[in-house]
Amino acid sequence: MFDVLMYLFETYVQSELDFMVDQDALTDELTRAGFQKPEIYKALSWLEDLAALHDSPDAPEYTACASDSFRIYAAEETLKLSTECRGFLLFLEQIRVLNCETREIVIERLMELDTTEIELDDLKWVVMMVLFNLPGGENACHQMEELMYEPDVVTIQ
Repeated sequence: MFDVLMYLFETYVQSELDFMVDQDALTDELTRAGFQKPEIYKALSWLEDLAALHDSPDAPEYTACASDSFRIYAAEETLKLSTECRGFLLFLEQIRVLNCETREIVIERLMELDTTEIELDDLKWVVMMVLFNLPGGENACHQMEELMYEPDVVTIQ
């Protein structure tokens, strides 16, 4: 499923092509690209849920949250998110790439992935997908891109 998400994000979203494609045509294209239909359907559902968060009247704007807040992870979250992943999420909050609301959206989207453990690189891509779809998250998305493609360069704005 994650491979389908990555393919869609890199092919349609990042290339700025029109993503409003007929779902049947998209499924056929993904099948021709070698993906299995159950994985395609899961990925499309995952993206629809992400888009629903964006389109909701309660969708969070990208704003800062209280600096003295912290996150306690549930047992199932600690099983799926390694210490490295949880540390990276905290780092992203500290440099203001994520705020409280976006962190929660990222964690919720990570927990919906059909994998037992999240790799750090997968977490980074989910963060990118969330920020890309968030109103007002352009600067944070740009910072995340820098972290992904130039990990030695961190800009704090």
